[in-house]
Amino acid sequence: MTARAPGRSPLDDGAACVFVVGAPGAGKTTVTRLVTARLSRAALLEGDVISRLVVSGRVWALGEPADEADRQTRLTNDNIVTLAARFADAGFTPVIDWVVPDRPQLDRYVEGLRDRGLVLVVLDPGGDVCRDRNELRDPEEQFDFDGQEALVAGMRRDFGGIGWWFDTSALTPEETAEQVLAHAYALGRRGL
Repeated sequence: MTARAPGRSPLDDGAACVFVVGAPGAGKTTVTRLVTARLSRAALLEGDVISRLVVSGRVWALGEPADEADRQTRLTNDNIVTLAARFADAGFTPVIDWVVPDRPQLDRYVEGLRDRGLVLVVLDPGGDVCRDRNELRDPEEQFDFDGQEALVAGMRRDFGGIGWWFDTSALTPEETAEQVLAHAYALGRRGL
C-alpha cells in the first residue's frame, strides 16, 4: 500500500470495500454518491441498480412469489460481492449501497470481501427521520415502506455488534459523508 497524501481518506486507493446499509430513507444512496465522488479511485455499486438488471421476470426483495424474491436477492448479493471484489483487486474503492436485513445476507459480504478490507457502516437515523426524508423526495423517487423500526430491530438483533452503527439524524448528507470518509476505515471493521 502506498503512503496517502495529507487530507486523503483512509478509504482511498482500494484500501477497503465500503458497505453502507440501513433502512430505506436512511440516506444510503445520497451518502454513498458523495463518498464515492470524494475518493481518488472509487466505484459505486448501488444494489437497487444491480437488482434492476433483471428486466423480464423481476421480483423485488419483498415481492411475490417469495421464493423467487429470495432467489433474486441472493443473485443481487452475489453480483455485488463479485463486482466489489473485482474493483478492489483493480485498486478501486468499491462503495456499496444496499439494504441487508439479516446476518445470513451480511455473511455473504463478509465471506467474499473480508480479505479486501470490508468495512460496514450502518446508517441509523431512526424511523421517523427515514419517513420524513422520504416525504421530501421527488414523488417519483418516494417509496412505499413503513417498516423501518422493525427492519433495524432485526438488523440489531442479527448483527448489532458488527461494524459502525452511525446515528445520522442530526447531520446533513455532506456531514455524514465527511464522517464516513474520516472514520469508516477505523470504526467499520469492528467484528468483521
